Amino acid sequence: MIRKMQIGDSRSYQRVITCDDIKKFGELTGDMNLAHFDEDYCSKTIFKTPIVHGMFIGCLFSKIFGMEYPGEGTIYCGQSLKFLKPVYPGMQLTVKITVKEIILEKNRVIFTTEIFNNEGECMLTGEALMMPRKETTDEKRAHENTISNHDQGRKPNHDRGVPDVRNT
Repeated sequence: MIRKMQIGDSRSYQRVITCDDIKKFGELTGDMNLAHFDEDYCSKTIFKTPIVHGMFIGCLFSKIFGMEYPGEGTIYCGQSLKFLKPVYPGMQLTVKITVKEIILEKNRVIFTTEIFNNEGECMLTGEALMMPRKETTDEKRAHENTISNHDQGRKPNHDRGVPDVRNT
């Protein structure tokens, strides 16, 4: 798994969070704060209308990590979040992850995590520390054979900022 990853790899998807989604999240977590549900209450706040739970927005990365990249078997080790702008129900969001650092010897990957609105404004940013599923011996061998057979003449991985895995 981790040996196939490169710094700069990214994945994204789009999502619209509905009022029904917010209600389900509130019921699931027990967070029924008026800031997420009550129009009258919110009209007196800086937001003017109900906002989406911050942690709901923060958990949207899990779909990519657990199902796409690195994929099934990946374990979340940590996540930082910085909320830059409020997210409102019905907003079109782009959820994006990008490989920032690969720590091969510890089987860990640090990702930049970002969520953008449909105008391209960053609504949330942070970093995730992930532990990809360990490769089987057969997967390691196949990957090493691919490198030695098909990468003849290319610069070593360490010249591109990625650890050289050919001799490990």
